[in-house]
Amino acid sequence: MTPKRPGFSVCVFCGSRNGAQPDYSNAARELGIATAHRGFGLVYGGSSNGLMGILANSALEAGGYVEGIIPDGLFLKEVAHPRLSQRFVVRSMHERKAMMAERSNAFIALPGGLGTFEELFEILTWAQLGIHAKPIVVWNVNGYYDPLLTFIEAAVSQGFVAPEHRRFISIRTTLDEVLHDVTNFKAPTSIAKWLERDEL
Repeated sequence: MTPKRPGFSVCVFCGSRNGAQPDYSNAARELGIATAHRGFGLVYGGSSNGLMGILANSALEAGGYVEGIIPDGLFLKEVAHPRLSQRFVVRSMHERKAMMAERSNAFIALPGGLGTFEELFEILTWAQLGIHAKPIVVWNVNGYYDPLLTFIEAAVSQGFVAPEHRRFISIRTTLDEVLHDVTNFKAPTSIAKWLERDEL
């Protein structure tokens, strides 16, 4: 019997590797436990590898509800997690991201690689386009995202990203700050669309 899905779910983007520092794994473990203890559903990419596996295992072991969404082409390559609350096998990466977004109320990015960057930037772009108005929070563990944030600030200063669109992304260094931003988010009411700003 499929466990009952919570009313609030958080989508987490993170790496399918552990990374070079133990703090990355610790952060994934702490976030998984925190989602379970707060009664949040956890939506992620469905893998048992790396930070993804640590995140899912810690949430499940703490009694949480975990959904994994994985493309059929990656089912074996990413070693699909065998004991999730709910697993969806989809046809493509595009379908995976769309389903993750649809089934989530907020987005958190942990450290990760190219796939994590791509997921983060796509969900930011969707916010810019007005497709969603949900919180997007980066947990900047040990300054991992500092170079990326410097690049984003450069895009703002060079006129390619509007300052109000930069504010779609919240950058935090502790789990308490991340969870605060997820649960206290207020959607902006007067953000200019990119089409009105000759942007993108």
